[in-house]
Amino acid sequence: MPSYSYIAVDAMGKEKKATIDAENQNKAAAQLKKNGLTLISIKEVGMLEKDIKLSFGRKVKPRDLSVFCRQFVSMIEAGVTVIDALGMLEEQTENKRLSAALHEVRTEVEKGQTLSEAMGHQGEIFPEMLVNMVAAGETSGNIELSFSRMAVQFDKTAKLSGLMKKSLAYPVVLLIVAVLIVILMVVKVIPGYAATFEQAGMQLPGITRAMMSMSHVITKFWYLFVGGILLIALGIREWRKTESGKLFFGKIAMKLPMFGKLNIKTYSSQFARTLSTLMYAGIPLIHGIDAVTKLMKNRHFQLQLQSAREEVAKGVPLSEPLRKGGLFPPMVIHMLSIGEETGDIEGMLDKLADYYDEEVEMTTQTVMAAMEPMIIVVMAIIVVILIAAIYAPMLSMYNQLGNM
Repeated sequence: MPSYSYIAVDAMGKEKKATIDAENQNKAAAQLKKNGLTLISIKEVGMLEKDIKLSFGRKVKPRDLSVFCRQFVSMIEAGVTVIDALGMLEEQTENKRLSAALHEVRTEVEKGQTLSEAMGHQGEIFPEMLVNMVAAGETSGNIELSFSRMAVQFDKTAKLSGLMKKSLAYPVVLLIVAVLIVILMVVKVIPGYAATFEQAGMQLPGITRAMMSMSHVITKFWYLFVGGILLIALGIREWRKTESGKLFFGKIAMKLPMFGKLNIKTYSSQFARTLSTLMYAGIPLIHGIDAVTKLMKNRHFQLQLQSAREEVAKGVPLSEPLRKGGLFPPMVIHMLSIGEETGDIEGMLDKLADYYDEEVEMTTQTVMAAMEPMIIVVMAIIVVILIAAIYAPMLSMYNQLGNM
């Protein structure tokens, strides 16, 4: 669907610059007018411009959504109306995309739409799970609980994401440094040394000649290497969108050495936390499974949950199809089964989520601690090879001088 960049003025005279998705420009203008905006200018956003904005624009992170949920709850509990709370949060929020979305939500709520309906129209900003939770809170009359639970959910997501980034930072820096060193040595240093020895009429050792050949190919045909890497990356990116690609990479994610178990624990935590949150809000189990399935990043887990949903619709306890599927760890099946027997599925899922949150944290630290020495060993091997390529001609020269 095309995107349109527009400049408009709201009922308070405040200028607004943003984008809107619509089938055509007329429908985009009509939607803006419906939202109470006076259009000044509008134009279609080109694909390149759109990609750049999506890639480099500041996204709404889980931490931003957590802060929004907590602030909204505080205002509602203090007696502030929903419309006033949205207006204040729009002004206070530092994230421009979230602020613009809150403006649209407030405008639609003022026109009589429910909060969940208005948030649902901002699907790029507010996750479907949050919208469903708000709708459930509106039905039960306890919207504060829905936002409070979602704040916890977003906090957990942000914490896990931060932990992964922090743990990967050092290994990634080491790898980047290693690659840069190799490129510098192969392209600049080794050819310089080798040229000097060739001028002296020396026969270069095999390892040095191999490095020279590599350097020649890289410097002469660098564009082929860069183009090939880009094509491979784009090909993998497109393949991952296909069903076969999703299944392949989903299986790889579960089978990777060290990371496989970590990923399974992460999926288990996400499943338990999300389903628990939805059920506490009064959302039926079947609808909760649907929502969790959409959030799962691994296609194999999605397919198993879809199959489990069909069994649950027939009256079968959720633990049974999950046990037969064999993807979830035994702990998940056992705790879920106890919850079904005691009638406290939500409580057991909460405990499961807490357990796997700790497991993910400990496993991540263990994996990263194991990776660091492995990367250092690999870097040491690379350095030894490069040093050998540089000093082998020198040793050869000394041997020749010694034999004279």
